[in-house]
Amino acid sequence: MSRQKEVFDFLGADWIHFQELMRASLHSDVQLLEDTNTRILSNSGKLMRPAIAMLVARMIGPTTEDSCRFAAAAEMLHNATLMHDDVADDSAERRGRPTLLSLLGPSAAVLVGDYWLARAVSLISASEHRNDVIPLFARTLTDLAEGEMLQLEKASSVDTSEDDYLRIIYCKTASLFSVAAETAAVSVGATPEQRAAARAYADAFGTAFQIKDDILDYAGTDALGKPVGVDLREQKITLPLLGAMEGSPREAEIRAMVRDIPAHPEYCDAIRAFVAERDGIAFANRRLESWVARAEQALDIFPDGPAKEMLVHIARFNLKREV
Repeated sequence: MSRQKEVFDFLGADWIHFQELMRASLHSDVQLLEDTNTRILSNSGKLMRPAIAMLVARMIGPTTEDSCRFAAAAEMLHNATLMHDDVADDSAERRGRPTLLSLLGPSAAVLVGDYWLARAVSLISASEHRNDVIPLFARTLTDLAEGEMLQLEKASSVDTSEDDYLRIIYCKTASLFSVAAETAAVSVGATPEQRAAARAYADAFGTAFQIKDDILDYAGTDALGKPVGVDLREQKITLPLLGAMEGSPREAEIRAMVRDIPAHPEYCDAIRAFVAERDGIAFANRRLESWVARAEQALDIFPDGPAKEMLVHIARFNLKREV
């Protein structure tokens, strides 16, 4: 995230408290678990979900203890899903570092993911607004599971439509941003209109975020730290390929090639060439711009201020980020 330090500095004591709360919530007297949690926390990535949550709370404000609780719970849930995903995908690396799967094996990776999920639930259940937010987090867990299963189904059938694609990326990516933003709004007593606007911003942001990732899977380079071609090797039909197939007489042929990738990995190069020839990246970029605009428009009901400005900047950064 560009200007990441500026965001963290702006959030100040609230950001420090969020980090301390998450660290304390994950503490265990089982040394292997404690050491593993410390390793994960030290490689925690961009922390975009809690940053957006805390900015939403500050924009509506003033922030509360529950603002930090829900930001921590969203990040812990995110990390739990990553640990489980690495096992499901047999991923040896994430962000250029060994995954927990490769370090400790699948059983430990699943168990640590379960622990993070359980501690997130504990944080939520001890909150003042638990009756309002438990259904929201439960809905997100449902979305995550359904998104994974729908993606598996479509990788087998190779009949993914744009509507299917949007549902998958909402469930797998946008839903976590959505629950982070909406529960942040709940934590500061937001009106129903403000809650809906916060959720709409995060839905659009999360969708744009995943579309950009899918563009980079075709247009990025390994030198930028973003391995390319992973989605296609896993038989995932994402937006650049959907755009390239739109109106093409070769659509059935290309879908058949995707189905046969396990037996013919060389098809990946041919499909990537097809996407380039048909301007699939440009198609996906137009959709990306539309979702970024939706995210910005969702914030129109809020008064101008530094928190809102930072949320707008974070949304726009999807247009230019390279990792």
